[in-house]
Amino acid sequence: MAREIVLDTETTGFDPKTGDRLVEVGCIEIDDLLPTGRTFHRYVNPDRLIPEAAIRVHGITDEKVKDAPRFHEIVDDLMEFIGDAPMIAHNAGFDRNFIDAEYVMAGRPATDPDRWIDTLALAQKRFPGMPNSLDALCKRFKVSLADRTFHGALIDARLLAEVYLELRGGKERVLDLSVSKKAAVAVSGPIVMGGRDPRPNALATRSTPDERERHVAFLQATLKDRSLWTAYGLETETTPA
Repeated sequence: MAREIVLDTETTGFDPKTGDRLVEVGCIEIDDLLPTGRTFHRYVNPDRLIPEAAIRVHGITDEKVKDAPRFHEIVDDLMEFIGDAPMIAHNAGFDRNFIDAEYVMAGRPATDPDRWIDTLALAQKRFPGMPNSLDALCKRFKVSLADRTFHGALIDARLLAEVYLELRGGKERVLDLSVSKKAAVAVSGPIVMGGRDPRPNALATRSTPDERERHVAFLQATLKDRSLWTAYGLETETTPA
């Protein structure tokens, strides 16, 4: 896998062709399915009133965006953040239509449709006939919705990044979610002979010399070459290392 951008938008309505505009955009950068910590988030003044129906969904009011930049003022920053990475969105056609409409109005070319990955389509293929909204997928994959009161571009992008990881195979696919492979080796130590390296300081033995000698005699008399310890040269050891 490579660098990808998880993206979400909030808008004044459903269709840019009827004059609806973008009011918020949020992006999460992921690399090999894991968030890198880099994000992009902007509120946008749509130069039109936001309908009450839209406010009930995302909670963004005219007052909240009256001093926000226009899209043409943030477009270069957004394009620089996205770069040439694939863009991941839920019901991607919706977000692509608004991004492309805003790009064109700002004098920029529309995006290549092939760069978009639709998580709704991925979910419908994996869970045919089941509810596959972002909320439904979060509940199915046990992704917490506790921090979300309204839909918001950045928080929804964060949720979608977790859902996308699950849709691509889940956390089992990436075993080093919290530490790198090098760090994991440093923590656990090198593995030898099916186990760890010997302890740096051996534990004190609790057996007596006589008990150890009788144990070795027992192994030699009963197991001979079938003794597990023979392979490790331990059968004749009667004193601790």
